[in-house]
Amino acid sequence: MSRLERRSPRRRGEPTTRRDFLNRCAAGASFLAAIGGAGRLDGLGLGRAAENEVLPKHVTPETLRAVQKGLDYLASQQADDGSWITGGGQVYPVAMTGLAGTALLAHGDSPTRGKYAKSVQGAVEYLVRCATPTGLITGPSQDGGIPMHGHGFALMFLASVYGMITKEALRKQVQVAVRKAVALTSQGQSGAGGWTYTPGSGDEGSVTVTQVQALRAAQNAGFLVPRAVIEEAVKYLEKCRTLEGGIQYSLSSPTGPRLPISAAAVATLYNAGQFEGAIATDCLKYVWDKFQAAEGWDKGDGHAYYSHLYASQGFYMAGDQYWDKYFPAARDQLLGQQNPDGSWNGDGIGEVYGTSIAVIILQLPFKFLPVFQR
Repeated sequence: MSRLERRSPRRRGEPTTRRDFLNRCAAGASFLAAIGGAGRLDGLGLGRAAENEVLPKHVTPETLRAVQKGLDYLASQQADDGSWITGGGQVYPVAMTGLAGTALLAHGDSPTRGKYAKSVQGAVEYLVRCATPTGLITGPSQDGGIPMHGHGFALMFLASVYGMITKEALRKQVQVAVRKAVALTSQGQSGAGGWTYTPGSGDEGSVTVTQVQALRAAQNAGFLVPRAVIEEAVKYLEKCRTLEGGIQYSLSSPTGPRLPISAAAVATLYNAGQFEGAIATDCLKYVWDKFQAAEGWDKGDGHAYYSHLYASQGFYMAGDQYWDKYFPAARDQLLGQQNPDGSWNGDGIGEVYGTSIAVIILQLPFKFLPVFQR
């Protein structure tokens, strides 16, 4: 038995190692395909025991089918150049490609393995071509003139996929792109510690959290990220904290807490290692109270998919006392919102945006991406 196994005893119903878990998931998927779908498990007399052996807690066969349809939809919408230029990608192709690629990685696929390997490979190649000499990852349209959002999502994706790339030439290209992107983000931080839509031009909460999460993904992949940059970003969020415990839009806009940005801040603070700090504790309480106060999908302040994308990560990393109450309801709401073609239209931005967020949330329990893990 390895040291890892000795330190982490297997609980009942869980595989002994990560490799064992992946093998069981693959075997389960093959079995479900062979019998014509997960819905026939009970009919064959296998009951819930077989489902629980394969699936993480709260993930149902219906969830798997919804995720599969969503990923199939994303794959069908990818352009020949590897980008997503529909469903929100018309204006934000780099951001949508980064998000869609991350959704595929959350399924456990890589550029060389899995059903969506070709789509992952295409996304990598497209975003590498979007890497500019300055380090900014953006296209000719500058993602609607606000390139830092797309830059953050693209950097997170490329950093997350870097260790899976086996082609040496492409791996080197990604390595260079990520290093330059980290440098661009670090140099583009404002004096107050945040970021805004273009490098070095100011700061606001939503872009700030995107950059911090991207930097964490790069750090997870072994890239050097200046510690001072993360520390200043945490200080920026502290400066933006309101009396309610949430986060306001920007340091220069004291208009009260914004739920979407506060939810994003929780996940970002955890990514930055701030699990026990007062700001993370207060912000989590603010977001949790807001989510508990409203039963519907939209918890207030608009941008519901954006709010859930980050709140789900925060609740998952905060522990089962939050996750066990949050996920079953969110799961069922998402399943009810899925379109017949497998897509979700998120926040009116488009189907690629909504579908990417939905399947990322639904796949969090599988723990394929380090940046989303507890």
